Amino acid sequence: MKKDSIESLFDKHRRALDVYDTPEGHTQRFIERLNKRDTEGTSGWNWWKPLSIAATIVVILGIGFFLLQEGETKTGLAGVSPEMEQTQTFFTAAINLELEKLKSFKTPETAQLVNDALNQITILEHEYQQLKEDLVASGNDQRVIAAMIANFQSRIDLLENVIELIEEIKHLKTNEHETTI
Repeated sequence: MKKDSIESLFDKHRRALDVYDTPEGHTQRFIERLNKRDTEGTSGWNWWKPLSIAATIVVILGIGFFLLQEGETKTGLAGVSPEMEQTQTFFTAAINLELEKLKSFKTPETAQLVNDALNQITILEHEYQQLKEDLVASGNDQRVIAAMIANFQSRIDLLENVIELIEEIKHLKTNEHETTI
């Protein structure tokens, strides 16, 4: 149909379509309501927009955080089995404890020894990261798992040996100074 024919169709049936007439003063009442809403409702409406935006952001972040945790896979020994996860947790806690103890022994006399030990720990941690990649590539090969556990043990042994050496140096210094007094 052409535009002209649609307009002529409406013109022909205008009386049938216009069943109700608009009451007198309708436009004026409508404008008054709009003005009244603008003066009264403005302060009440403005705080809803920022609140709804903040609520939306919180919901989106919550969903994103939940999905991120769901999709996150356990790496290292923790991804192999629950027992290996406990092993990894144990070794990590022991290493962190020994690291804190080592850092507490750092003095000007032992600074070089502590720094060397921390460098060695960094090297072993880098090797552990390589082992984690190898574990994924090998499909949980037992040799890689054993190497990862050995890496943990090497870090603990290194830290314990350095701490023992620092304590021995302190003990020797204390004994040497006792004899000279």
